[in-house]
Amino acid sequence: MNRIVALVVLLPSFLFAQHTIKGTFSPAKDYNVALLYKVTPTISTYITNTEINDDGSFEIQLDSTATKGMYRLVYAIPQEDYNFDIIYNEKEDIELTFNAETGVEFQSSVENKLIASYTNSMSAVTHSIGKFFREQSTDTLALTEIFKTQKETQLNFEIEAKETIAYHFIKANKPYIPEGFESVETYVNNLKLHYFDHVYFNNEILQSSNFLEERMLNYVFGMSLNDGDEISNYKTNINVFYEAIKTIPTEIKRTLLVSLWQQMADLNLESVANYIAETYLMDIAVSLNDQDLLKGLLQFQKLSIGNKAPDFSIELDTDKTKTTKKLSELDGAENYIIVFWSSTCSHCLDEITQLQTFIKSQAEGKFNVVAIGLEDEPYKWKDLTYDFPDFIHVYGEGKWENNIGNDYGVTATPTYFVLDKDKTIIAKPEDFEGLKKRCLKE
Repeated sequence: MNRIVALVVLLPSFLFAQHTIKGTFSPAKDYNVALLYKVTPTISTYITNTEINDDGSFEIQLDSTATKGMYRLVYAIPQEDYNFDIIYNEKEDIELTFNAETGVEFQSSVENKLIASYTNSMSAVTHSIGKFFREQSTDTLALTEIFKTQKETQLNFEIEAKETIAYHFIKANKPYIPEGFESVETYVNNLKLHYFDHVYFNNEILQSSNFLEERMLNYVFGMSLNDGDEISNYKTNINVFYEAIKTIPTEIKRTLLVSLWQQMADLNLESVANYIAETYLMDIAVSLNDQDLLKGLLQFQKLSIGNKAPDFSIELDTDKTKTTKKLSELDGAENYIIVFWSSTCSHCLDEITQLQTFIKSQAEGKFNVVAIGLEDEPYKWKDLTYDFPDFIHVYGEGKWENNIGNDYGVTATPTYFVLDKDKTIIAKPEDFEGLKKRCLKE
């Protein structure tokens, strides 16, 4: 009976305490909470979270429901930007360190350390190849030996990783390796031609990680460093990438292409972002009945530089008489600045005060400011408008539900748009300093 009691006592710990993920974040003061997700090709399932201690340490207990596969540790927001992948094989504890500058390093975990060792070894060979070509060496035998080392390194790691989750990544990362000497031009062309040879986009392990996204970005941006038009290069590379993924599930194509679209948008490469949308993503959104995605793509396109600014009505006081005009009907200035602000936003009040000072320093008729106050109620806003008599003021009733703000995709205040005299969008500065710098070019 005593043995049965002991077994009953021990059974919960056997069932619920399997392995741990622990480590240290540095600098510790920059981190508060770590969240763990189990990642599958189409969804990330929340597992648990833990506080990061004052010294940067954390520990997550994994119970028997934590099955082997790909996991993602999130350490800041936005979650899609601040995370890293972890392989969990149900056989071992995982210990790691993370530094914002150097990234993640695994102290224990055979599979995670294996990938890190593979990456470092192959990077060293790649560095040797680059050094050979940069120095314009004529020692063809030396280059052949480097390629031989690369081939052996790849093969040895594939053998070592057999029957592991890590194998999928090592195999998919296999680069183009020549059998003998190649000129730099031939080698670079072959690298690009064979870039996706071993990337099996339908592999669920790869789909459950950041690998495919990283591979995509490395190809689109890394293979554009040649002569010719940068925008055309990006579009060509995007077409090649899409050919490589055309047979994968639509939901995963959506995830990858949205990430690429966002990268282009963040880099202000609007023509490339719109190319991705028009050529691929809009059709994908329609096929998935993803109305939010379609709406976002269309709005971004509408607000891209070179397009007419969305029109709206403005109530003007002219000689004590109220008249209504459309934005498109305004005249008398070479350029127009639209600023979305709020009377409850201290940052806004600081910047529009600077904006008023800046406008007064410019020649008369150079700029007119249309200031749209996104507000829940008008009283404080109305009082503040008298402090900025040179602005054309518009009351944005409903704040974040205001139609004008929605048409301009406003999600934060202040938000700026610069228009020419024809009300064509010519700039979308991120802050006042960017606005001032852009306006001084006009």
